[in-house]
Amino acid sequence: MDLKVEKLCFGYDKLPVLSELSFSMEGGSLTALLGANGAGKSTLFKCILGLLKKYTGRIEIDAKDTKTLSARQLSRLIGYIPQSHYPVFQYSVADMVLMGTAPQIGALGAPKAQQREQARFALELLGINELARRSFMRLSGGEQQLVLIARALAQQAQILLMDEPTSNLDFGNQHLVLSTAQRLKKEGYAVLLSTHNPQQALLYADRLIALKNGTIIADGAPVDVLDSELIERLYGIKADVKEGSVIPRL
Repeated sequence: MDLKVEKLCFGYDKLPVLSELSFSMEGGSLTALLGANGAGKSTLFKCILGLLKKYTGRIEIDAKDTKTLSARQLSRLIGYIPQSHYPVFQYSVADMVLMGTAPQIGALGAPKAQQREQARFALELLGINELARRSFMRLSGGEQQLVLIARALAQQAQILLMDEPTSNLDFGNQHLVLSTAQRLKKEGYAVLLSTHNPQQALLYADRLIALKNGTIIADGAPVDVLDSELIERLYGIKADVKEGSVIPRL
């Protein structure tokens, strides 16, 4: 499944946030979206998800304009994994993942065997079956992120948007989540992952899109486009990029 963004522009109260953004993604890819706070990463996600509609330009999924799709149709195509999630009630992991099948169920309907099988398969794909009966709120941050990924997979969406999924995680759980994103890429998913950490783009992504002031200033393989000049343009600091590492100059 392909995602195409063409000449996308958006602003809040005449304040421009995104300007002439164009890129496309195919299944089986993991793209890191890099940029400082306020660069436009979250706004771009909201436009793709259909939460912001007053943009100019065009967003397509498999050549279909997403503005012509209902919220239910769009949710079957795109899965969203937020930074964190704090449910009001003490849901079990199984119930959290089952919520991903809601777009397939009527307003007053209940999950059927097919939806339960989708949830079970998502848990199995991520190797977290043993968490199914545990309370979501009692999991580690990394485990919670895996559950949110499983919930998105239960939607059977082939495009996954991950909004800074490692921002509140320790080093081990960061690797757990990002290596899972890599594995999903190999399963044929198109993964767009926003991050503040250029090192993550080097280690895990096969493509990097850098945003500054709502425009794309670099797009390509991380090893080709991520250099000292780009780091300084994005973050205003001097750093050396060598041998797969980003090292700030002290």
